[in-house]
Amino acid sequence: MTDRPFSEYAERNGSPILDVLRYEFDRCSRALEIGSGTGQHAVRFADALTHLTWQTSDVDKNHPGIRAWVTSSGLANLLPPLSLDVRHTSLPALTYDAVYSANTAHIMSIDAVNCMFELVGTTLLAGGTFCLYGPFRQGGEFNASSNAKFHASLRAQNPEMGIRPIEDLDEFGRGHDLIRSRLYAMPANNHIAVWHKETK
Repeated sequence: MTDRPFSEYAERNGSPILDVLRYEFDRCSRALEIGSGTGQHAVRFADALTHLTWQTSDVDKNHPGIRAWVTSSGLANLLPPLSLDVRHTSLPALTYDAVYSANTAHIMSIDAVNCMFELVGTTLLAGGTFCLYGPFRQGGEFNASSNAKFHASLRAQNPEMGIRPIEDLDEFGRGHDLIRSRLYAMPANNHIAVWHKETK
């Protein structure tokens, strides 16, 4: 079996994220995780949120590690990863009532971020919830000097990466019937932004 990849950061931030998801996904039944990474969050959250069927996904290169976590967990409500690249993948409409993603928006191009919101808007049921974890800018400002430095380091690696203004994400959301309802302050100068799909 493939060794399970491990992220100390994912281990640390899992508990505070779970506290938010317990509330935001309380009445949901089918969750899609965009960018499952190592697979650690998926196992933790599926184990704690037993009312949810948790669908992992990521680009293909990360699938072996995610599958190793899924298999070793033995959780019946945790599904092996879908092949998903937000720029190219389409998903069935109105399939999930919850979508979660962590630390993805700042490593994607801004066009890919918009594609992610389009994908979420398509696959979410009316009234469904999208929770996005990571660092954000507000009013053009960073909430900590460490995030300003992180943003600069991202841009140095790839000028298409960077910490996104929450206002830009809200605009993307509105374009796909997603309206932000909450913004939770999290440890390490991060946030969870929560959008709900409008009912029409």
